[in-house]
Amino acid sequence: MRRLARDLGGIARMSPMPSDFEAEGLLDGTKGDARKDRLALLNDLEAKGVSLDELRLAIEEDRLALLPVEHVLTGDGGRYTRAEVAETTGLDATFLAKQWRALGMPEPEEEERAFGQRDLDAAQRTKVLLDLEIPEDELLQVSRVIGLTMSQLAAASRGLGVRVFASEGDTELEIGQRFATIIDGLGPLITPNLEYVLQLHLREQIRHVSLVGDSDLEIAVAFADLVGFTKLGERLDLAELGALTDRLGELAGSVASGPIRLVKLIGDAVMLTSSDPACLLDASLELVAASESEGEGFPLLRAGVAHGSVVARGGDFYGRPVNLASRITDVARPGSVLCDEAMREIVGDDAHRWSFAGGRRLKGINGEPKLWRARPEPVTD
Repeated sequence: MRRLARDLGGIARMSPMPSDFEAEGLLDGTKGDARKDRLALLNDLEAKGVSLDELRLAIEEDRLALLPVEHVLTGDGGRYTRAEVAETTGLDATFLAKQWRALGMPEPEEEERAFGQRDLDAAQRTKVLLDLEIPEDELLQVSRVIGLTMSQLAAASRGLGVRVFASEGDTELEIGQRFATIIDGLGPLITPNLEYVLQLHLREQIRHVSLVGDSDLEIAVAFADLVGFTKLGERLDLAELGALTDRLGELAGSVASGPIRLVKLIGDAVMLTSSDPACLLDASLELVAASESEGEGFPLLRAGVAHGSVVARGGDFYGRPVNLASRITDVARPGSVLCDEAMREIVGDDAHRWSFAGGRRLKGINGEPKLWRARPEPVTD
């Protein structure tokens, strides 16, 4: 019995005692039910391994209610330094650091145990890809695209969660538990959908792929932007501005089919490309016309289109036609589509009417490119 009591005493001394959150000042500024709920949330988080310093920082940054969500997203299991992840997977620690930055993640301290089981699993999958002799720079390029895309998706999802699932008057405990439950439940639904959408886009792009290298791609490039968007920002609230850009994305998506690809949305502008110049010109004309049909309150669009050789990198395109199309858009009139001479020559007169808009000096473009305004040829019986 004495030995049992001694052993139990040793265990008690080894087990961490619950923190005195009141003495630590972590309950300051709360009272009544809010105080009870914060105490319950703090106890729950500490039991899950969240340190006192993390709790204190979360309170200072007014994000205590979101720590349960962080716990769900981090997952269970051990915590590792980058060196330990490298040793376990056989990956070079320097490459792991590049990969982490390519994904858009903040750099942890060298000895910080910032990586969990999911990070370890991801590193092991990366090792498999490298063992298949995929070059490191190619893998990092794809990682940058994934990081940027997932960052945008995470921001959109976060905003959705706040708008849909948060209610006025919710306590920290209610918000934390509700969001953690939602994220835990939605994960198994969202992940297969991401894979599904990726496969859809891969299938569509493979249908129009050319088996050539990244250089000397001959494509048409179009930019379209909302006229007067900057001035609108002075008188519209953020929700109204967001609705306008959302609608622009919808309109652009509606014309991006077949050989036409919607490359990116850039605030008040969109970028489209195609290996079929005539199709891209038709899509640009359709997009501009759609803005006119939106009615009062929606700005007109204007578009610039150019054709030539580009380089493809990380899902984007670079080269003179890209710069030229962007600059042509800057000088296009509201409701019009302006093209460079290369587009005028390659598309021809069969389905479009052209009017010469003169040579123009464009910022960052050598010479004075000759520009042409394109209109659809009227349909006759």
